[in-house]
Amino acid sequence: MGVVDGVENGCLPLDDRGLAYGHGVFETMEIASGRVPHWARHWRRLTRGCARLGIRQPDEARVRATVERQVAGHPRAVLKLLVTAGSGGAGYRVPAHHSPRCIVAIRPWPQRQIPDAGVAVRLCATRLPFDARLAGIKHLNRLHSVLARAEWGDTPEEGLLSDPDGNIVEGTMSNVFWVEGDTLLSPDLSRCGVAGIMRERILEWAERAGIATSIARCPPARLLAADGVFVCNSLIGVWPVARVDHQGLPDAALIRRVQSAVSRGAC
Repeated sequence: MGVVDGVENGCLPLDDRGLAYGHGVFETMEIASGRVPHWARHWRRLTRGCARLGIRQPDEARVRATVERQVAGHPRAVLKLLVTAGSGGAGYRVPAHHSPRCIVAIRPWPQRQIPDAGVAVRLCATRLPFDARLAGIKHLNRLHSVLARAEWGDTPEEGLLSDPDGNIVEGTMSNVFWVEGDTLLSPDLSRCGVAGIMRERILEWAERAGIATSIARCPPARLLAADGVFVCNSLIGVWPVARVDHQGLPDAALIRRVQSAVSRGAC
């Protein structure tokens, strides 16, 4: 099911800048009981990405009306909202006046069997490039994640990408946290990586709960020496990590506390 600029099963023009150059942003959101939880957070990140890429901000009321019509009646599913720079321009040059194009698509909720003991992840050979202009936003060019995900088959469940200096930044589809003592840490995303909505929610919850947090660099040795590791996003929630490559990791009580907060909707 898909809607292009308000048209059901509409067509995407071949000169769309998102298709031609990856000139656009997107959000992947949970649909729960015909609603989109945390819409405001997702919209805020999407419009921040539009501003960074020079894309005129879409009209939120119009987009949200389209989204609400599409998600109504879905007990649980996945919503993908894409905004591209539309059509036009001479090559890479952005036209002075352009109309953003909005695409709304819905797909079934993924069925995943995740062991209670936690998931296995691998350290990927693919590296993320530094680019502060693109750091944090969810732009349409996800080739590094595509290449990293091509490094393995069905297992393990996730792979971790590093920056050019070798510091772990994120998963192919998730953000990363680790525990040191009573402190919850997450990698610095100021030069690369996607600032996830679940990551944002967990950091804010931890502050309210009086849990110490830190944004830090994470060489692999630091992650492997952690008291616990988990990955997260808006669809999977929180996955404790039981093993990185061939090394087992402890199960920190703080991670179970985070899991509980997410499942209760406390963050």
